[in-house]
Amino acid sequence: MTDRQGPALSRRQLIGTGLGLGAAVLTGAGAGVAHADAGAGASPRHRAQAFLAAAMDAYPDHGTIRLTQSYTDQAGLFSTAFTYDNALAILAHLAARTADGRERAVGLGDALLYAQAHDPAHDDGRLRQAYNVGPYTFYDGSRQPDGFVRADGTVNVGTQFGFTGTAVGDMAWAGIALSALARRTGERRFLYGAVRIGEWIERNGRTDEPLGGYKFGVNGANEKLPFTSTEHNTDLVCLFGRLARLTGDGVWNERRARARDFVERMWEADGGFFYTGTNDGATVNTSPVPEDTQTWTHLALDSRAHARSLDWAARELAVVDHAERRNSTVPAGQPYEGVTFSSAGLLANEDAPIADGQPKPNRNGVWFEGTAHLALALRERRGRGDEARARRLVGSVERAQDLLGGGQTVGGRALPERSGVVAASSPLDTGFGFGYYPYRHTGATAWYLMAAARANPLRV
Repeated sequence: MTDRQGPALSRRQLIGTGLGLGAAVLTGAGAGVAHADAGAGASPRHRAQAFLAAAMDAYPDHGTIRLTQSYTDQAGLFSTAFTYDNALAILAHLAARTADGRERAVGLGDALLYAQAHDPAHDDGRLRQAYNVGPYTFYDGSRQPDGFVRADGTVNVGTQFGFTGTAVGDMAWAGIALSALARRTGERRFLYGAVRIGEWIERNGRTDEPLGGYKFGVNGANEKLPFTSTEHNTDLVCLFGRLARLTGDGVWNERRARARDFVERMWEADGGFFYTGTNDGATVNTSPVPEDTQTWTHLALDSRAHARSLDWAARELAVVDHAERRNSTVPAGQPYEGVTFSSAGLLANEDAPIADGQPKPNRNGVWFEGTAHLALALRERRGRGDEARARRLVGSVERAQDLLGGGQTVGGRALPERSGVVAASSPLDTGFGFGYYPYRHTGATAWYLMAAARANPLRV
């Protein structure tokens, strides 16, 4: 299992839900006219940073305590701000090493702390899967009038899409971001928030099942979910290691070892890759095999014994999207290379929609978020040919920022010209019950910025 699977809706599972627009809108990706500019001659990294800023500032009339909207309005998720995406935005802002980046990272970190302290139902350190950060009218005609902070002072949990659960992976990334802020600023409040996250995970995720590790988290009804994810436990290797270093408390090293043991049990030595996890705590899921369990493991473990996972991802999940591909939505003359989300995406049924009301998938659609963290992991490994391969992948992501997703908005406002990386070059089926689409995305943009800056967010 990954955190994108299970009975509760995941942080990415509803991308594009309710659009009812299909390929007609998607085909127009890259053809829109920009109405703003990040500055004459702005670099790709500057334009990516401008997107993160615009997505954070999209609702100026709804308070200064705010999070970053995850996707452009055209994705159909309105003002949804996923906790995971905002953790990545913090890390990308810090990687920029600018005064503005630091200020924005601190602002987002304080918003996560506010969410911890002002949850409408819980006071135990948890963060929800996602929040609303601005007003909108839902598909059924009901109005959602609030920003991130409601009139009563509680945070605006994303109830209309069901984003009310708490996943260990999302929590871990928030803790990683807060620990990075604690390191950079020296402010104890960020460390305290990260420790609260770690303690919540220990109380709610630890399992004594045969495969061990830490389980998935809870759904919106606060019921524990049975899955255990390689990705989640990889995140915990970083978080618990950082907490051990920052607090000096050795209990975090024991917890880190427990998470790492689970990850290493997922290693398939013959194939040179990591499986996705387990449904029942005793049996390893052997299919599908996702990309992020290959790249994040390298970024977190820095293990030569497992470094072949990057070669597996680069070889087995490689895709090239161009206009001649079936169900491709990229314009003619614009090929993009990278990786897809999982082994199942390469076998997707191109005759059937990804989900109700959605377009049909392109087996060769490029997942730019994964392409960026593969590039970063290759740069971390520093093997023969790794840097050249990483540069090609980063170049593909930068070309997508230039040419795909034109004319999209956040909070109804035009974005700076050629700013923000789309989630995918064409609609792609992940194999985990949801898809990715060519909408500009905070997470993909943040991973691009970290890859470009060679900033490993999972290093202890």
